This record gives sequence, C-alpha cells and structure tokens, in this order.
Amino acid sequence: MTATRPIDLRSDTVTRPSPAMRRAMAEAEVGDDVLDGDPTTRRLEQRVAELLGKEDALFFPSGTQANQTGIALLTRPGTELVLEANAHLVHYELAGVAANWGVQIRPVTTPDGLLTGDLVRGALRPASPHVPRVGAVAVENTHNAAGGKVMPAAVMAGIVAAAEQGDVRVHLDGARLWNAALALGVPLASLARGAATVMVSFSKGLGCPVGSCLAFAAPDRALAWEIRKRLGGGMRQSGILAAAALYALDCNLSRLAEDHANAKLLADRLSDCAAVRPSDPESNIVMLDLLRAGDTADAVIPKLTRAGVLVVPFGARRLRAVTHLDVSRPDVERAAGVISRVLSG
Repeated sequence: MTATRPIDLRSDTVTRPSPAMRRAMAEAEVGDDVLDGDPTTRRLEQRVAELLGKEDALFFPSGTQANQTGIALLTRPGTELVLEANAHLVHYELAGVAANWGVQIRPVTTPDGLLTGDLVRGALRPASPHVPRVGAVAVENTHNAAGGKVMPAAVMAGIVAAAEQGDVRVHLDGARLWNAALALGVPLASLARGAATVMVSFSKGLGCPVGSCLAFAAPDRALAWEIRKRLGGGMRQSGILAAAALYALDCNLSRLAEDHANAKLLADRLSDCAAVRPSDPESNIVMLDLLRAGDTADAVIPKLTRAGVLVVPFGARRLRAVTHLDVSRPDVERAAGVISRVLSG
C-alpha cells in the first residue's frame, strides 16, 4: 500500500475546485434563473455562444442533459440519429435518445472513431415509406472511447456538407471540445462551424464542479429552455455554478496543454513495458491495452488501486487513464512507474 495519496487517472471529472474558483463562486452575483434570470449565468451563456460562433447558449447541470436537449431540438419521434458506433450518446446516456425522444440510434462503425462526410452519406437512407427517416447527425469531438481522438475542422466540414445534402442538421457533442481546439491550435468556433447545436462541458478538463452549455441559433432558445425545464434542469441561483465556469474560461483553458503533455509523457514512459501497449494520445486520454494472456481489466485494476494509481476499465483488456489539472508531471512519472511495476510483476 502506498503511503502517499492515490494518483487519480479515472477521469478529468474528478478534479476539485481550487480555492480561487471557490472564491469566485462565493462572490457571484446571482438571481433566480427560472423566474427572471441570473446575471452571472447569462454572462456565461453569452460568452460561450461567442466562443462557439453561435447566437445563443443555455446553461445545464450536466452534459448528458444538454446533449439530450440538443437531440430533441433537431429530431422528431420515429426518426434516426446517425452517429459513430462508440459515441457517448450510444453507450453512456442510458438510451436517452430512444427513451426521451422516440429516436432510433443509427450507429456507423469507423476504424478510428471519426465519422466522415462519406460515411454520413452512406448512412443517409433514400426516402422510402418502408424505412425511418434520418432526423439528425451527431458528432463527438474529442471522441472519448477512441482515446480522446481529435476531429479536425476539415473533417467536420465534410460531415456538415453531407448532412446539408441530406437536409438534416448536426449536433456536436463537444464535452472536450476545448481539448480538441487546443490540440489543433484553432479557435473553438472553427470546430463548431455548421453544427446546429453544440454541447460543451465545464466539469471535465476545465475543472469545474458542475455544468455544461448548449449553444444554438437564437430562435431555438425558447424551446431549449422548455425542454430543459421538462427534464428538471431549471436551476435557481445558478450563477454560483456559472461563476466557476467563467473562472475556468479565464484561468484553466490555456493550461490544458499541460494535460496533453502529461498524457504523452505517460504513454512514452509505458512504451517500453512489455505488458501493456499505450495509445498515442492526441489530447488528455491514454488507452492502455493489456498484452499478457492472464491480464484482464478486472484483475489488474484492483492491483493498481492498492499500489496507488486509479484507472477505469474500457473493455475486458483495456484501461483508460486521463490526465487533468489535479495530476502533475511528477504524478505522471510516478504513475507510469507503478503501472509498469504492477503489470510486469
């Protein structure tokens, strides 16, 4: 058992607000956002809309609720949602697309987690009285299950063009879009261009305790507000949470480069370990494939936990490690040594 604190690589959602973020939350100007608006929340919504190149945005307690609202805005019951087969909306939102909106998932298998314009065209069925119509296309950037895979702006543009040809709109699940923009060195708006709805999360890489935003065209605000209310997402003095997000945009956005560098460092340090094959990270996620016949995620994770490194399973023989603002370079060095020692033992 390690005598030092565990190194928590399970997710970038495990971060805790810093003292400065807590002060910003405590000092936030607030109002009743359901009745007549919260001024701090509105400032956040306007700032996010501007960053994403959209006309408006709405603050949500969770990314899942914001994603679901985006799908509701773009689809009708009895239609299909085209998206990559391992997308978050497929596996990690409890079939909400079907349960909430009566929309069928149309998963598209890809070799690397990235949809393309050609793949979308192939999934858009010709009009027929015998098959469901496509209601919308959904894209994820970065792609969590693909190891934080980054979708370049040109690929996104191809998807948007294909969707427009099929007369459908695009939803962007950009929970880690901040990471994608930094990795590519481009403005956020360039990665959101053409998407009708865009979700971004504050509680992952930006280190906030709660919160996401959904951006859209101005006429969609009233219906998005109603859908959020129906889902139980109306919050009163939400400025306390929005203040954390505004602080994060000011102070935590640029430092994401450290997380990306630490992910590469972890992969590099484990590249010589014969028991594991690390992915080549494009952002802050490293997938670790177990190579020895007797190693499984269920068997290995308890051993790593006892040694002081926390990761999550991402398949029977795959682990996921995520770097974040509460993990330093020395932490990563130590984690790599622990993983190598435990897996080689």
